[in-house]
Amino acid sequence: MSDTGVWSYAAGEEWAPGRLVGYQVEALDGPAGTVDESSTEAHEGCLVVSTRWWQLGRDVLVPAGLLTRADAHHRTVHVDLTRREIRKAPRFDPATCRERACLDALRRYFGE
Repeated sequence: MSDTGVWSYAAGEEWAPGRLVGYQVEALDGPAGTVDESSTEAHEGCLVVSTRWWQLGRDVLVPAGLLTRADAHHRTVHVDLTRREIRKAPRFDPATCRERACLDALRRYFGE
């Protein structure tokens, strides 16, 4: 995890805005989905990960600080989470993602 917090990207060119969209997400124990969106706002950095191919209709937020590396050649981003942790993460809903209850659930799950 980055030393700037779970919601901040570590320093590095590979995290440039939008660069990770379309990348495959690799959890500690195998493939976990695809990056649909990425945010680079200060202290709100995250990826929206689509897990549709193994968990129908479910998108989740993964904090930027949990990214461990990106592989541009293979278009893969690695995260410091298991597939189970991703599966159990609060569901991402664009209509409510900025509401206090949603943000509180994300902070409880991933920490601050």
